[in-house]
Amino acid sequence: MFSLSPIKIMVIVAVILLLLGPDKLPEVAQKLGSWWRALKNIQERVETEVRQAIPDLPSSGDLARLARSPVNLLNQLADRVDAKETEAATTNEPVTDESPLIVRPAPAPSTPREPNASTPPDPSMN
Repeated sequence: MFSLSPIKIMVIVAVILLLLGPDKLPEVAQKLGSWWRALKNIQERVETEVRQAIPDLPSSGDLARLARSPVNLLNQLADRVDAKETEAATTNEPVTDESPLIVRPAPAPSTPREPNASTPPDPSMN
């Protein structure tokens, strides 16, 4: 795959310096800086709008940390459940979990569905 070692990066920078020369280098650096600033402003605006729409969303640093190490997220969730269970055991209350990170499956329907007479049977069921 494509990997950049420090030596390769120095060679690329040296070639760019030779190609641009001392007269064009400040202009190019200024354009790159303005583009970078514009990208950062766009990122901040998007993050602000998302935070207004979803106020309970964890910070972007927390999300990046969770994406890098999902095992830590699972450990934190397990610790929360353990803490709630021990708290419920001491107070004799049922355990309820209102955490938005845990997805529970939908309950099964109480009555079995009858096949519709207007739909043909599935040929893969033969």
